[in-house]
Amino acid sequence: MAVWIQAQQLQGDALHQMQSLYGQHFPIEVRHYLSQWIEGQLWDAIDLENPQEEFKAKRMLEGLIQELQNKAEHQVGEDGFLLKIKLGHYASQLKSTYDRCPLELVRCIKHILYTEQRLVREASSSSSPVGSIMDSMSQKYQLINQAFEELRLLTQDTENDLRKLQHNQEYFIIQYQESIRIQGQLTGLASLPPTDRQLREPALLSKRATVEAWLTREANTLQKYRLDLAEKHQKTLQLLRKQQTVILEDELLQWKRRQQLAGNGAPPEGGLDVLQSWCEKLAETTWLNRQQIRRAEHLRQQLPIPGPIEELTFIIERQPPQVLKTLTKFVATVRLLVGGKLNVHMNPPQVKATIISEQQAKALVKNESTRNDSSGEIINNNCVMEYHQTTGTLSAHFRNMSLKRIKRSDRRGAESVTEEKFTILFESQFSVAGNELVFQVKTLSLPVVVIVHGSQENNATATVLWDNAFAEPGRVPFLVPDKVLWPQLCEALNMKYKAEVQSKRGLSEENLLFLAQKAFSSINPEPDCRNTTMTWSQFNRESLPNRNFTFWQWFDGVMELTKKHLKPHWNDGFVAVPRSRNGPQ
Repeated sequence: MAVWIQAQQLQGDALHQMQSLYGQHFPIEVRHYLSQWIEGQLWDAIDLENPQEEFKAKRMLEGLIQELQNKAEHQVGEDGFLLKIKLGHYASQLKSTYDRCPLELVRCIKHILYTEQRLVREASSSSSPVGSIMDSMSQKYQLINQAFEELRLLTQDTENDLRKLQHNQEYFIIQYQESIRIQGQLTGLASLPPTDRQLREPALLSKRATVEAWLTREANTLQKYRLDLAEKHQKTLQLLRKQQTVILEDELLQWKRRQQLAGNGAPPEGGLDVLQSWCEKLAETTWLNRQQIRRAEHLRQQLPIPGPIEELTFIIERQPPQVLKTLTKFVATVRLLVGGKLNVHMNPPQVKATIISEQQAKALVKNESTRNDSSGEIINNNCVMEYHQTTGTLSAHFRNMSLKRIKRSDRRGAESVTEEKFTILFESQFSVAGNELVFQVKTLSLPVVVIVHGSQENNATATVLWDNAFAEPGRVPFLVPDKVLWPQLCEALNMKYKAEVQSKRGLSEENLLFLAQKAFSSINPEPDCRNTTMTWSQFNRESLPNRNFTFWQWFDGVMELTKKHLKPHWNDGFVAVPRSRNGPQ
């Protein structure tokens, strides 16, 4: 029960002591009409001995005056007219008294509340059941009012953050338009004479680099603001749900029960004014937060920036096999790195896996519509994400996927089916902040080559090896150079050799020289072939001279032979490079 309700029940000397607390410095009428608001403020959070706390006290004074003015505005009728004038007068009086010393107002109200609580405790014997119940009710009501104050501050804080986010995003869009304008100017230089172009181009290039660097930094900042705002909204909505439970499922149900018992002669259930006030605050706070969340979602849709909460934290923890045989079971695991932080597991999202072509992957990266097309059918391609309490991870484990069929595209030139690249697209949708913010996420697997027979595995592995070794970060799917320097290829072959043979002993300089002789059909190639290049066609399209197999097919055969029959001898260093006056055979 509120302290003021109990204070009004004081009698005798205790009542006189309570009345003496009020006067011109703080009228008792203000205490009466604003009792709930006064008891709901965190007066103890203000340190009266710290001058820097004055701004908090100033905010309390402004809030008190605003509440008085609001109360005055809602008065109607003849009696209401007089009260309206009186409350307006008190608002002006308090502003005049404490405007220059707001800490004194806090000191005054803290003294009043402390004295009232002491008088009520003394009047209600601690051994009295009625007194204990009243004290318990007072604490409960105070907790409810404190929770409302915390909700008010949280909502105000997120409103400020949202305005800051909107301002920064608007400026970001302006700078983005500026970068487009600069790019247009650079494009227009092509029509100018070379002399004019050389004079103007350096300055434009420098300006473009500066703007693009700023855009990159600011995009990361905007994404961080969005994530922080989502976390704050989540905290607010959790507290709001808790407050709603206390008021609607506890206090209101108890009131209804008292109302029912009153029909049997129990004491009256009491008024609904306090409950109505709480319900109004609940509705107002809920509405304000819903509006904020909708505005935040609008900003996200207006400027979709892939970032930590979306694409970058939705990753494939365990990649599907890159040589994928149809009608064969395979596994994969995807993980949402921010899932635990945002409590996404409270409403576990479902992940869907689809196989798409290289062209479809390019369109997806460019945000071009792919009309939800796929290039095949995967069985068991849906999986619900699971939260692992011990590790705090949220992931989906696809344990029994199988590629039922594949739809191939038209091949170009000499390209074979084992050079055609696909990818597994993993998609999901998750929500935070009580389903108010919804995020759609997607990620692509490493390129996969689909085969239907084991005889195709050798050539498919060559495609995968070349792609894994020479793909540039952030490339357009799945572009790779058509030719590379021989030392780069040697590094990739050495890595593959050690992995396949499962040996710590790699290829020696003598081994690599032998490979160069084999690849380039020369007894005496350049000493380190540092500047020699090898094309993809030389690697696995064109057969070696006088042979019906490619360089890769030969190298893969060497790895297979060593792995199955010569592994111990290789590890001990007993396998030597064959020598021939006519070059490698």
